[in-house]
Amino acid sequence: MKKTLFDKVWDAHVVDTVPNGPQILYIDKHLIHEVTSPQAFAELEQRGIPLARPDRTVATADHNVPTINQHLTIKDALSRKQVAMLTENCERHGVTLYGLGHPYQGIVHVMAPELGITQPGMTMVCGDSHTSTHGAFGTIAFGIGTSQVAQVFASQCLLLNKPKKMRITVNGNLGPNVLPKDVILYIIAQLGTNSGTGHFVEYAGEVFENMSMEGRMTVCNMSIEMGARGGMIAPDQTTFDYVKGREFAPQGEDWNKKLAYWKTLPTDPGAEFDTEYEFDAADIAPMITYGTNPGMGIKITEHIPELDDTSFNKSLSYMGLKKGQSLLDHPINYVFIGSCTNSRIEDFRMVASHIKGKKKAPNVTALIVPGSQQVAKQIKEEGLEEIFENAGFEIRQSGCSACLGMNEDKIPAGEYCVSTSNRNFEGRQGPGARTFLTSPLVAAATAVEGKVVDVSQIEMV
Repeated sequence: MKKTLFDKVWDAHVVDTVPNGPQILYIDKHLIHEVTSPQAFAELEQRGIPLARPDRTVATADHNVPTINQHLTIKDALSRKQVAMLTENCERHGVTLYGLGHPYQGIVHVMAPELGITQPGMTMVCGDSHTSTHGAFGTIAFGIGTSQVAQVFASQCLLLNKPKKMRITVNGNLGPNVLPKDVILYIIAQLGTNSGTGHFVEYAGEVFENMSMEGRMTVCNMSIEMGARGGMIAPDQTTFDYVKGREFAPQGEDWNKKLAYWKTLPTDPGAEFDTEYEFDAADIAPMITYGTNPGMGIKITEHIPELDDTSFNKSLSYMGLKKGQSLLDHPINYVFIGSCTNSRIEDFRMVASHIKGKKKAPNVTALIVPGSQQVAKQIKEEGLEEIFENAGFEIRQSGCSACLGMNEDKIPAGEYCVSTSNRNFEGRQGPGARTFLTSPLVAAATAVEGKVVDVSQIEMV
C-alpha cells in the first residue's frame, strides 16, 4: 500500500486502536511552557499519578516573560507566578527546564529545532497551537489542550482519531522579495481559515523543496491558521544538514541508522490524499493582511475587497479601514519583528541586509525580538546588533513578546503594528491594537519609511 509522509509517521506511532473508535498514539517529545502546564501538573498530583516519561519532556519559559531585564524579578504578578510554578513543577517531576537566564531559553518552537530536539519522523505535542512549526522536519506536530497535556504527562500517549490528509503543491519560481511568509499568507488568503479543518497538510513542490529550514518552519507554523491540525514537509538533504551536529541530534552509528530511516519517510509516488490544491509560484507576491484573521490578506499592491458581509464589516470597523482601500503608504507607528513564525537568525539577517546604513522613521517604534538566547547570541556575533542599533531599532531579549498580549510588550489601543507574527485577531497584540501581518522584509521596509511600502520594487544586497 502506498503511503503518504503523514501515514508513515502516524502509523509507526499507533500503540493500539479502540474498536470502532480512536487510536492510541505514542508521543516522542512533549514540549511545555509556563502557560498551559500548571493545571496539567496539578491534575497529576491530585490523582497521585507520576509523570510517565520526564526524559521525553522539555520545558522553557516564553509566553509571559519580559524581554527587558530578564535577570530581574518579573513585575507582573500573574506572569511571575506562572514562571515560578513551571520551575517548581519541573524540579518536582524531573523535567529539563530551560528557564530565564539559561543559554537555551527561548520560544519553544524556536529553541527545540535549533537544539536538535526536533527530528524527522517524530510525534511532538505542546500546549500551544503553533506546535505545527516542527512539521517542517517531517514530524507530526500539533497543539493540545490542558487535559491532553495531562494525558501525555500520565501516559506519554494520546487518544486520537486519525485526521484526513491534504497536499498543497506549489511549483515554479517565486518573484523578487517574495518570502516564505508571503507564500503561506497567500495560501491562507486563497483557501480560507477553515479550509484545512480536520486535515494534516503536506506542503510539496519546488517552492518548498527550495526553501531553507527556517522558511519551512515559517510555513508549517501558520498551518493552524487555515484550520489544519498541522503541516508537514518531507525531510530531505536540507533537513538532514540542518539537524546534523546539533546539541541533541543523533551521533555516530545512531545518526546513520536514523538517517536511513528518515530517507524512507517521503510520500510514496501515487499515494492518495483526501484533498489536493496546486498553486503557481509566479502568482504569489509580497503579502499583507488587512483584517482580523490571517485569511484576510492581499498582495501588498492590491486593494481591500469590497464585500458585503457582517463579520467582514465588523473586522474593517475594528481595523479602522474601508472597502476598496489600498494599504500602500498607510502610516505605521509600530513594527514588531519576532515570534515563533519569524524570529530566527535567517529572518534577522534579511532585516539587517535591508536596513544597513539606514535609519528607522522618527515616528516608528521598531522591536527586534530574537526567538531564543542562541539567536540573540548569533545576532551579536554576526554584527547584526550594531546594524539594528545604528538604525534605531530596539533589540530585546528572547520571548514571545508582542506576538500576543500576555506580557509587557503590548501595542497601544488604536495603533497599527506591522508584525511578523502569525495572528491578527482583535486584541491579539494588546486591547484595541491593530495588526498587519507581513514578512520580515515588509516589516523592515515599513520601519524605515514609516509607512507600508511595496517591497517587490526594492533591490536587495
